[in-house]
Amino acid sequence: MREFLTTPVAESVLWVAVLLVMLAVGYYVVRRFRDRIDDDRQTASDLLTNFREMHHEGDISETEFRTIKTVLGRKLQDELKDAEGKSEHDTQDLPGALVR
Repeated sequence: MREFLTTPVAESVLWVAVLLVMLAVGYYVVRRFRDRIDDDRQTASDLLTNFREMHHEGDISETEFRTIKTVLGRKLQDELKDAEGKSEHDTQDLPGALVR
């Protein structure tokens, strides 16, 4: 049996198996960290609240706050559209859900 494992074909198969296992473990680790990173991301509403507090405390000027508010306002609208789209999609999957 030991002689068989030292043949080039058997060694190749073993190394490919080791590589596949390492790829699977790497994929699992990357997915796990990505999920954690996504959970830590602040929404546009949270960011706008933080910048509003900074403006109130005088850390940023009125012009800076208006610029930030314009950008985050667009992102907030996009988030609301996405949330509405998801909720409509989710209610369509429910048995007996009303269709608008």
